[in-house]
Amino acid sequence: MKNIYILLFSLLFLACGNKENNTETVENTPIKSNIITVTKAQFESEQMVLDSLKTLDFSTGIAVTGMIDVPPKNKSSISTFVGGYVSQTPLLVGDVVKKGQLLVSLKNPEYVEIQQNYLEIAEQLNYLKVEFNRQKTLFDEEITSEKNYLKAQSTYKSSLATYNGLKKKLQMMNISPTAVEQGNITSTISLYAPINGNVTKVNVSNGTYVSPNDVILEIVDIDHIHLELSVFEKDIMHIKKGQKIQFKIPEASEKTFEAEVHLVGTTIDETTRRVEVHAHVDDDSNNFIVGMFVEAKIITDSKKSIGLPNEAIIKENNENYVLLLEEVTTDKYQFKKLKVSVGQKDESHTEILNPDSLQNKQILVKGIGMLLEDPSEE
Repeated sequence: MKNIYILLFSLLFLACGNKENNTETVENTPIKSNIITVTKAQFESEQMVLDSLKTLDFSTGIAVTGMIDVPPKNKSSISTFVGGYVSQTPLLVGDVVKKGQLLVSLKNPEYVEIQQNYLEIAEQLNYLKVEFNRQKTLFDEEITSEKNYLKAQSTYKSSLATYNGLKKKLQMMNISPTAVEQGNITSTISLYAPINGNVTKVNVSNGTYVSPNDVILEIVDIDHIHLELSVFEKDIMHIKKGQKIQFKIPEASEKTFEAEVHLVGTTIDETTRRVEVHAHVDDDSNNFIVGMFVEAKIITDSKKSIGLPNEAIIKENNENYVLLLEEVTTDKYQFKKLKVSVGQKDESHTEILNPDSLQNKQILVKGIGMLLEDPSEE
């Protein structure tokens, strides 16, 4: 009885081992036959696609990184010339503003004092001017001394300089000097948008005190989006104005966008040994955001050649093959595996160097993965 149990256990062990070996063989079987047959149901379920050779653009280029940006004139940091307390700030990040639109209002008793000083000097100026002209006339007629004349001249010109300085200060504070001269004094000043754009930062709230060196908010005009790219020193000699650029925003989209080299920097960063390259985006109507990281390729050379999608190429034992449609029946597709020579390759297509045997032929360009894993052979 003991011998019978040992025999049964041995047979069971051998059976399990054979099963494992069979499974492993199926999973790693390559396409060995030159003829592959696919049923119509398989073709449709795997969403296989047939296509022919295409004339494509193959390019070589330099891989670089950079960011979405706008020119300095399209950015504006809003601050005040005289500190004050925020009394009104109606905007939020993302709001669209027009040039001349109210951004924020500030209050400060110091504004009143500046207007009072201006009004006082404006009232004195007319008298000082008349006195200066009178002393000049008397001096010319040798009736008064030169000392009196020079004193009147000095007082008038000094007051005129103070008047002009205060007038300019009021204008910078967006307060009308004419209104002040008419007795209209205000304790509030308003800051207006210097450009069209979008609010990108708001650093204050109602009641916040801001000093002249504080940035209250920032505005960015995204009408002219461009790329700021960083190119290694060893590659910069190959970069020229007018070269095409293909770029992606890897964190936001798989789509490829196009741009063109507009300016090439003339200095090298001593730390990174890189040169800045400025590029214009061909279509800036996309929802680009300033500061987005980009991966780009600056095209240094391009050519037209015959090619196929990368998915159409089968790599086997360091050789490259395609599946050529041989026959179609009501219930199956029959393909022939044909060796090809490949050349340049980009993200989506591969150049075919021996296209003659494939001209005007239908080739399987999508869905080959299923055949690689579990082929049908005749």
